Amino acid sequence: MQGFFGVIYVGVMLSFVYMTRSAAHGSHLVWLIFISSWVCDTAAYLSGMAFGKHRLAPVLSPKKSIEGSIGGILGAALVGFIFGNIAGSHAPEYALISAIGAVISQFGDLTASAIKRNHDIKDYGKLIPGHGGILDRFDSVIITAPIIYLLAQIILLKGR
Repeated sequence: MQGFFGVIYVGVMLSFVYMTRSAAHGSHLVWLIFISSWVCDTAAYLSGMAFGKHRLAPVLSPKKSIEGSIGGILGAALVGFIFGNIAGSHAPEYALISAIGAVISQFGDLTASAIKRNHDIKDYGKLIPGHGGILDRFDSVIITAPIIYLLAQIILLKGR
């Protein structure tokens, strides 16, 4: 079962990074995956540290706050909008895609936390000191990639 999970969860889901990159305007769209995941994570951490008072999911991830979650979504949307302006088009659409992707990335992060708690492990590996393994760095990217691909197809290519 673990082998099946590894192939589907990692292999198939990450293939959407390639599919996004291969799509029309893929050289720009692929960055929305990382904006939605990593910018959201950073903005959530910073806004949670500054304003966090209400716990989001205390059993799964005791340090995450509702304020941090909202800050992460807004941060990803803002960076998506700025990136759209720099890329030369679709700034509002990039902001929307990044915001939705940020929500999904947080679900991915919480899901990974639930899996780790269920198996009594802190990190998926020890490759990156203080950050765990590669899977710990990519848990939100893995779940976000297919969503960004689908959103780009629906939102940006609807008129084609």
